[in-house]
Amino acid sequence: MLEIHNLRVSVEDTEILRGVSLAVGEGEVHAVMGPNGSGKSTLANVIAGRPGYEVTGGDVLYDGQSLLEVMPDERARRGIFLAFQYPVELPGVRNRQFLKSALDAVRVYQGREELSAREFDKLLREKVRETGLDPDLVKRSVNEGFSGGEKKRSEMLQMAVLDPRLALLDETDSGLDIDALRLVAAGVNRRRSPDRAIVLVTHYQRILSFVVPDFVHVLLDGRIVQSGGRELALELEEKGYEWLRDGATAGDR
Repeated sequence: MLEIHNLRVSVEDTEILRGVSLAVGEGEVHAVMGPNGSGKSTLANVIAGRPGYEVTGGDVLYDGQSLLEVMPDERARRGIFLAFQYPVELPGVRNRQFLKSALDAVRVYQGREELSAREFDKLLREKVRETGLDPDLVKRSVNEGFSGGEKKRSEMLQMAVLDPRLALLDETDSGLDIDALRLVAAGVNRRRSPDRAIVLVTHYQRILSFVVPDFVHVLLDGRIVQSGGRELALELEEKGYEWLRDGATAGDR
């Protein structure tokens, strides 16, 4: 589904990603771990097409086609979803309005009819119950006045309604208490299926106790320096990242 080949990315003439290669297949959950400044969020944002990043080398393929010249809204219509580390507020844009407009755009792109107001409201009620979001929040502007946990659950609602093929979750566990973390993790797990894929960006392994990944990749200084299974995340929890940094530095010599 997703193929990243030797991707190099700069921000304001500073190179952030220095040759990242990664393949994500249908039905797979990949965790990308690393310390602050390692390039994890940059990787997720570049895949989704967020502005402000300069791709200086390599390619990103989705279903065999390059994404580099595809606009962010087109990527979203093709089934790519990005959950932000810091979800933004959209004053004046009601949650229901936002979600219906987004879903209608996806359905039209797929050659399907827009849902009627009644059909959408039935779907929305179902997904609100599923994600555990306070129904009153759906009546408010997107994320306006929401707590950190409510913002993250609101993004899980967005993901549930849009049903993307590829979900990029940028530190969706950041700032959550254990109860909120369990709810968010449950929302992620409900998206697991043979025809979808998830890339979960995180500092810590704690969310991986609830969302067990198929593959774990460690990103340090703009490069993937180690890949493995769930046991790699546990090893990182015990040892930190410096032991891998030392090995990567030795490999550069």
